[in-house]
Amino acid sequence: MDNPYQYHLDRNPANYTPLSPLTFLERSASVYPEHLALIHGEFRQSWRDTRTRCRRLASALRRRNIGPGDTVAAMLPNIPAMFEAHYGVPMSGAVLNALNIRLDAATIAFILNHGEAKVLLTDREFSGVIREALKDVDHPVLVVDVDDPLFEGGERIGELDYEALLAEGDPEESGVLPDDEWAAISLNYTSGTTGNPKGVVYHHRGAYLNAMSNVLAWDLGHHPVYLWTLPMFHCNGWCFPWTLAAVAGTSVCLRQVRADAVLDAIREHRVSHFCGAPIVLNLLVNAPDELKHDLPRGVKVMTAASAPPPSVLAAMETMGFAITHVYGLTETYGPAVTCAWHPEWNDLPDTERAAKKARQGVRYHMLEELMVADPETLQPVPRDGQTMGEILFRGNIVMKGYFKNPNASSATFQGGWFHSGDLGVCHPDGYVEIRDRAKDVIISGGENISTIEVEGVLYQHPAVLEAAVVARPDEQWGETPCAFVTLKDNAAVSAEALIAFCRERMARYKAPKTVVFGPLPKTSTGKVQKFVLREQARDL
Repeated sequence: MDNPYQYHLDRNPANYTPLSPLTFLERSASVYPEHLALIHGEFRQSWRDTRTRCRRLASALRRRNIGPGDTVAAMLPNIPAMFEAHYGVPMSGAVLNALNIRLDAATIAFILNHGEAKVLLTDREFSGVIREALKDVDHPVLVVDVDDPLFEGGERIGELDYEALLAEGDPEESGVLPDDEWAAISLNYTSGTTGNPKGVVYHHRGAYLNAMSNVLAWDLGHHPVYLWTLPMFHCNGWCFPWTLAAVAGTSVCLRQVRADAVLDAIREHRVSHFCGAPIVLNLLVNAPDELKHDLPRGVKVMTAASAPPPSVLAAMETMGFAITHVYGLTETYGPAVTCAWHPEWNDLPDTERAAKKARQGVRYHMLEELMVADPETLQPVPRDGQTMGEILFRGNIVMKGYFKNPNASSATFQGGWFHSGDLGVCHPDGYVEIRDRAKDVIISGGENISTIEVEGVLYQHPAVLEAAVVARPDEQWGETPCAFVTLKDNAAVSAEALIAFCRERMARYKAPKTVVFGPLPKTSTGKVQKFVLREQARDL
């Protein structure tokens, strides 16, 4: 039988607009034009002026023939230009590729080549590594220098600077909204477990929905004051550049995360919210007492990666902070699972309350499905808090796929679910808790480290016969790489020398912090038993 609701009820401009977080900027600039959007040192910028500058950026890029299908990379810390890029670049129709500012030149060159970046916005602080990376880029790139008055040093290496680029744009051009909400808005590279990073593609719909999920999951309300301790390059700042426009919030920018800078900013600007890995919490807890005076109570903190130790959670609560634990991956626009809190849990003993808070939790509002299941049969595991399975996601806040990597996309979407590679359990109340990482990715200070990449560098040393890298728990960083190494006969090298060797050949944060010498435990087929090494690393 024909469906009567299909007749003469078609989409048209009056009843349908593709979802895009770019619309949040227009609303805040129209409704709250004078409200502060950005604070950076002595610098202040309203939502009206932010819209104007984003329009100029978009217009300038279009006038340089940058548009749909093109990539604009940004090597920037948490400064106003990085925030503006999250609007100005996609308003031109192009895709924003925010680069991890900790990466080495070889990895940056790979990303610029693979992502086919036509424009690169870069802060002077990174001029050295960018100059080195550009030597291996195989296509022309328009390099634009961004001068931050709070940074002295570096050099200009670009064809022009950021302000000159903006001057080329027309502030009256409103920008391009996508005809299709499935259109790409950003490209984020994750190291995963392979040597070369994979490019994760976000679409406008997902960015819009996860930005709104942040509002709901964290009860943001109107006009929050948000401190940028979380890098904007990381999953587009967990979509918070777009979230803050939705609620007309104020961004307090921060070039470097130091305890004094964070605590001073919280006091000075009456910060209401900030995000960060457990290392940021640990930094604040262990700050000198003289830095902790007169902190406002009830500042909300969202943390992810490995759960903070109970002692850190307790200390943060004593300082007056309210912690929300979330979980997600680059492939899920950042946080997609939250430990939604129940008021009755506040009355539990400290250890039980910390155990509840350490769980990853339940699905975000805009995530359709979350389950722990057998990755082959897709049968959910029992809700017993003991049976392990893989954590699987399904919904609109799962990436489009991996850029120019259809095989990897097909594998991770097997059976119509996104396979996270994380192993966990499901508790009787439906809350998910991670127990292990199937792919051995190490999360150190919120950054993914590929064990295979570290092992590859170790194998380059002439004294190394075999190497295996696993995560070692760390109070400060959450986890750090621990290398187990077997040396060749009659070879000798110290742990310190091996660590230095790695630091010379990769980003310093990826290098092992611990090296253990000796034979590696193996199965009868010769496969290294990493679960044995993980146990040994925990006991070191």
